[in-house]
Amino acid sequence: MQMIHDIPPDRPVLIAGPTASGKSALALRIAETGGGVIVNADAIQVFDCWRVLTARPDAADEARAPHCLYGHVPCDFAYSVGHWLREAAAILQSGARPVIVGGTGLYFRALTEGLADIPATPPDIRAEADARLRDDGLPALLAGLDDATAARIDRRNPMRVQRAWEVLRSTGRGLADWQDDTPPPLLPLTDTMPLLVMADTDWLNARIAQRFDRMLELGALDEARAILPRWSPALPAAKAIGAPELIAHLRGEITLDAAREAATIATRQFAKRQRTWFRARMGGWTQVPAKTL
Repeated sequence: MQMIHDIPPDRPVLIAGPTASGKSALALRIAETGGGVIVNADAIQVFDCWRVLTARPDAADEARAPHCLYGHVPCDFAYSVGHWLREAAAILQSGARPVIVGGTGLYFRALTEGLADIPATPPDIRAEADARLRDDGLPALLAGLDDATAARIDRRNPMRVQRAWEVLRSTGRGLADWQDDTPPPLLPLTDTMPLLVMADTDWLNARIAQRFDRMLELGALDEARAILPRWSPALPAAKAIGAPELIAHLRGEITLDAAREAATIATRQFAKRQRTWFRARMGGWTQVPAKTL
């Protein structure tokens, strides 16, 4: 692919794309060709309990180029975009050329547009929000938001709504107010080579099914079995796609075939949401057809 050779070796590269689209392989080729350190921008690949299930680079790939921010966070740690941005800043300050790759659009947005310095949510308020969401549902949290924030966030996303509720409850300021005070970005988009890997639905759906079968062959079920004794849906690492389904199988609630099917469907739905997010917010990125990689 000629594009890889045309990227200046000192220019930071950003690679976003839906799950299973081949973006990690592209990052590795760019790092091998022009040098640099591959930096993870996937919110679930940071957790130490999932390598296979989240398709983290394996040992052979890690031997081919330096990798950072993969599998370094305990599965019970509430890792946020703020944590990631601080760690990414340290890598940028090291002078190494970053090749930042992942499917978490919010990480790229924080990196290239800036992130408001919102204090961490106290544990008691997090517990209060969890209980309210569990007992009274999403409308109860939405009702507690200020108008400006309610108009700006994705009101159908429980994670985003709860975060906004927690910010207002703990700081007395709405999330929208904090966002309006956002500092300059660490890495403006104009200083990078931003690549967006895009794939058509049928091609990607077939890849997703094949990849989950491969994950089972490589030991995804063993990873789920290892976390089973301390499993909880509230665990930060529990958001890994396929994890709840494999846990349900290990508990005897569903067959492995049913778990495979449910996890594949969940992954396809997730990829659809990713593509929608990327199309809406990454219009200035250079699109790379997945089939050409």
